Amino acid sequence: MVKLQIKKLSPRVQLPKYETSGSSGLDLCAFLDQEVVIEPNDKSLIPTGLSVEIPDGYEVQIRPRSGLAAKNYISVLNSPGTIDADYRGEIKILLFNHGKEKFKVTDGLRVAQMVLCPVEKAEIIETKSLNKTSRDKGGFGSTGLK
Repeated sequence: MVKLQIKKLSPRVQLPKYETSGSSGLDLCAFLDQEVVIEPNDKSLIPTGLSVEIPDGYEVQIRPRSGLAAKNYISVLNSPGTIDADYRGEIKILLFNHGKEKFKVTDGLRVAQMVLCPVEKAEIIETKSLNKTSRDKGGFGSTGLK
């Protein structure tokens, strides 16, 4: 098991946790002095009061919580967000309200999840040509819907 060091930036911050034994992501909570209201079609940067020391060869991905998306149309705007192994600042969650109603973010609300993922570094090799495939340059829906 990989160790992930987490620093609480305040004594009242909640450490992230896996909600079930099969959970892939650790739930992250809002760390707020006062509630934040996100208007429809607007965003807000929500602090967590946490910073992490990610082991070399890994990243943390920030992902939406399915319940917030399904029930309230709230998502992580830059999903998945990437936290690089050398970042030591506070984790903040960029939430976006896709709904038609205002959404209130309160202190302690589980706003996102973070997943520790391995990262493979690539050796960059410049080339003049690439091997052809049956798909070739087809993209953005070129394979159809069914």
